Amino acid sequence: MSEPAKTVAVIAATPALSSILSMVLAGDVRLRVRQFDSDMALLAYMRLAPVDVLVCDFDREGRPAYEMVEAIRMDNRIESREVQVIALTRTITPPMRHQSISAGIDEVLVKPMSPRHLLQRVQARLHTRPVVSGGNGYRGPDRRNRVSPLLPIIIASRRSSDNVVQLFPDRRKPRHPGLEG
Repeated sequence: MSEPAKTVAVIAATPALSSILSMVLAGDVRLRVRQFDSDMALLAYMRLAPVDVLVCDFDREGRPAYEMVEAIRMDNRIESREVQVIALTRTITPPMRHQSISAGIDEVLVKPMSPRHLLQRVQARLHTRPVVSGGNGYRGPDRRNRVSPLLPIIIASRRSSDNVVQLFPDRRKPRHPGLEG
């Protein structure tokens, strides 16, 4: 028996970008892609149906992406508050990094990027689902209170063509070699 289709919601800066991203994502038959023009329409949909991955854009008009994600995380009427979130942006600033982490955004991709790269990141997100449930009503990746305002933005990529902005250090590697105890 095959796994049920996963739902991906897309709300980008422009209808044209939303259409392109949605078309590429829909090329994976395991994904059910839903495109939205406003955060109100997205929130209304999420109150009726679960969403597995949300692709949103910092560069769109209206409410900033981090505020929209915070609203999703705290809205008890939304079934899938633990939705994995991939945000898109032209540039990332220290305040945006802090806002992304505190809102529970999982990953930030820097535009321009290949829509196929986004497809790969969505597929990777669907294979890993770290979720916590706290007593404060927040359900999602546990990343709050991990950001120091003194930390620089870390842009580490494995390939020169990789547009993923790493928000968190790789915990598999010791931070201070020789001090492991």
